[in-house]
Amino acid sequence: MPQPFAMPDFYVPYPARLNTHVEAARTHTRDWARAMGMLEGSGVWETADLDAHDYALLCAYTHPDCDEDALNLVTDWYTWVFFFDDHFLEVFKRTQDRAGSKEYLDRLPHFMPADPAAGMPEPLNPVEAGLADLWRRTVPSMSDGWRLRFAEATEALLHESLWELDNINEGRIANPLEYIEMRRKVGGAPWSAGLVEYAAGAEVPDRVARSRPLRVLRDSFSDAVHLRNDLFSYQREVEDEGENSNGVLVLEHFLGCSTQQAADAVNDLLTSRLQQFENTALTEVPALAVQEGLTPLECAAIGAYTKGLQDWQSGGHEWHMRSSRYMNDGMADAAAPALGTGVLDVRSLFGGRPAEARLRALGHTPHRAVGPSPLPDLALPYPLALSPHHQEAKRRSEDWAEAMGLLDDIWDRPLMEGFDLALCSAGIDPDATLEELELSALWLTWGTYADDYYPMVFGRKRDLAGARAQTARLKACLPVDDPAAAPEFAGNALERALADVWARTAAPMGREARTALWSSLDAMLESWMWELHNQAQHRVPDPVDYVEMRRSTFGSELTLLMGRLRTGSVLPEEVHRSGTVRALENAVADYGALINDLHSYQKEVEVEGELHNGVLVLEKFFDVDRETAVGMVHELMRGRLRQYEHLKQREVPLMYAHFELDAEGRAAFEARLRELEDWLAGVLHWHRSVRRYGAGDVYAGAGTPLLRERADDAAPVPDWTTPRGLGTTAARVATAFA
Repeated sequence: MPQPFAMPDFYVPYPARLNTHVEAARTHTRDWARAMGMLEGSGVWETADLDAHDYALLCAYTHPDCDEDALNLVTDWYTWVFFFDDHFLEVFKRTQDRAGSKEYLDRLPHFMPADPAAGMPEPLNPVEAGLADLWRRTVPSMSDGWRLRFAEATEALLHESLWELDNINEGRIANPLEYIEMRRKVGGAPWSAGLVEYAAGAEVPDRVARSRPLRVLRDSFSDAVHLRNDLFSYQREVEDEGENSNGVLVLEHFLGCSTQQAADAVNDLLTSRLQQFENTALTEVPALAVQEGLTPLECAAIGAYTKGLQDWQSGGHEWHMRSSRYMNDGMADAAAPALGTGVLDVRSLFGGRPAEARLRALGHTPHRAVGPSPLPDLALPYPLALSPHHQEAKRRSEDWAEAMGLLDDIWDRPLMEGFDLALCSAGIDPDATLEELELSALWLTWGTYADDYYPMVFGRKRDLAGARAQTARLKACLPVDDPAAAPEFAGNALERALADVWARTAAPMGREARTALWSSLDAMLESWMWELHNQAQHRVPDPVDYVEMRRSTFGSELTLLMGRLRTGSVLPEEVHRSGTVRALENAVADYGALINDLHSYQKEVEVEGELHNGVLVLEKFFDVDRETAVGMVHELMRGRLRQYEHLKQREVPLMYAHFELDAEGRAAFEARLRELEDWLAGVLHWHRSVRRYGAGDVYAGAGTPLLRERADDAAPVPDWTTPRGLGTTAARVATAFA
């Protein structure tokens, strides 16, 4: 059968190495699979299938340094997960048996008890038997924190198979943002990252395991693994199995392009995620180690874990070129003549699409005149409702900002009056009381002011140390135990205002609600540090990293959470943590943030020299003009809106049944859906109505005191396009590959 596209040139910056125990692992896992019932008689595999797939080779490439016992166990885990994938396909996907699949999946977590000494049910099939055996053999040597994280990853891998099955049943192809988000769960690479910790003998310290740098290492690793697999498995999955959860198919559908063009775009995204991994490992992880005071042993463990993930990338690529599961005609023969010599191929570092993409991200010219940005027709199907308390909340919030000192430096009263942040509150909280609306307007005032303040005060000077100190003082203004307790320092206007609005908001709340609110504020503060980190590098962010962080930088997570906490709920917390609710809220948050990116393009790119705008991110990633990027952003927004409606119509009723919600619970969730839709309508109306983003407004405020003081005091933009420093003479080889 002819291949549907020519394989692109992959960015593989690390050499693949082979574990010397590969033959022992082949023999061991063949015997183990037979003992678990996975071979003859299973209806899924014969011995010849297992031999042809050669999971021992995969594990020997991806874990080149572990001993024989560890390699045997890891190989058994991969044999199990691939058998599960094929077993689920044959028994449930081909038959489209959703009810049976849910019952099947619901049993599997019982074979991963948090307490290794706890009992398990009697296995009923090879998948259950294999999982029970592997759990007993693995968890005694790992910490409680690792067990919890690995069990979560395994359960996500198993249960999100229903998402794939539902899409097949409905003939539905996901939008790119949804696909990346869901593929991490169903694709299993976060699960693979957990096995890297085991095989490398390098558990990530539990106290930083969920921090942004470690999360990005895991997620960028996962995305690269999955996107690579999508390229190699397209023919088998799409043409043979009828799958529609494949990145090439997703971009083919989204971009309306040929399969070859979609494959090239997937490879560009794969490259971008690998480069995000490198950037995080080299710039964010060391800063985390200093900030958290990690011990030398903890730093060594993170280093070994990072190296293990790099080994996995290169080894996984090598295996994909050789396994019979995949489309790889002639690739192994065309590979480097000797194992490990791939490191000598520097073309992808200094030439070709990977190098060009890196330079586009680092070589943006700030403050270029772009003029007003074209706005597409953003036709939301949700009616706008405005609170009758808008004008009074506006007056109170402006008086409050003046009293707190927020109008003394980067803002003044006329500027804030034009922003009319209370109008946004009136749209997103149309049923609020005057006091509730005032509080909402104060939060929007403080958040918008702080979002302007950070890049102006710290970004232009690339003062990351000053920003980190300021962030620490702001966090000190958020006491959870006693919200009314004033910080021990006098504080600047930013701190005084935060302490005041925190005390007003958190004091009437219970501790659980305060903790949730604190967490969302912590995420927003850290997201502003992420923006400054990119600004210091003069780096336009990776598109996936951008979208995921934008939910925090725009304040979507905070304002959506506050609406839920304020109104209270009869719903159990498990509902709010469910995959369906997270997907609904992420779709809404992304749509709202991209509304802002479309409206603020001239203000941010031309006036502020900003790098964090979705239109600019897609311009640089796809190397297209602004109008094309605007169209892409709009299509992403439409995709997120279609996803929201799909979830509301298809997934929410299933969620009701799963959690056995009664009439009161269902009515409460319907009210929550209306809150999300009010939020969207209010955000769009505010952007269309205020004096902040129009062509005549974007230079307003240039005469305020702090802006006058700092206008000529910005640090120069670094030149990243020419390698400099000791040893960079070697970069001249780039001209040989251009």
